Amino acid sequence: MSKVLYIKGTPQSEEKSKSSHIARTFVEEYKKNNPADEVIELELYGMDVPLIDADVLNGWEKSRAGQPLTSEEARKVTAINDFTHQFMNADKFIIQSSMWNLGIQPLLKAYFDTVMVAGQTFKYTAEGPVGLMKGKKAIHIHGSGGVYSNTTGIEHADSYVTGALRFMGIEVAPTIFIEGIDYDPSQKDAIMSRITEQAKEVAKQF
Repeated sequence: MSKVLYIKGTPQSEEKSKSSHIARTFVEEYKKNNPADEVIELELYGMDVPLIDADVLNGWEKSRAGQPLTSEEARKVTAINDFTHQFMNADKFIIQSSMWNLGIQPLLKAYFDTVMVAGQTFKYTAEGPVGLMKGKKAIHIHGSGGVYSNTTGIEHADSYVTGALRFMGIEVAPTIFIEGIDYDPSQKDAIMSRITEQAKEVAKQF
């Protein structure tokens, strides 16, 4: 049995967000084909995802020195540790996002900051960083109104998510892109139908 994290980075509902709608299709098809697996859903915009701020940095420094933390420092550091350990204990990851201003949602970036932890999900060596999450698998389901999957230099959403996952040693399946509808809204139904079938097929093999 595998433990799967479905990490939803978009605050919009599945009715309003195309990538959320496709991600739900993927998750339900995966469940149908893997009924023994445990799928845990993280609605980031309904959760307390700490930012790495002064409280966190001070809390980490105090922890290393064996000094007591303030209540706010302890709360934030504990929350980050909980996210890290949950991520480390999962086997597979389904990550959903939409492009905002060429990047990902701020809470999704904050979430990655809680799980990319030196000494836990990766380590530094004389030869460079090494991922510690080998043997695990992820897929990114990403939506944008335009077409950015074939661009370089201005796209910082899928490239960040897949790059961060690989940095931690995770095997990353090809991204499912929902894109281009804003270029030609008349093609919305055709694009969504094609991507829906793609998501179902990929989910069967994930």
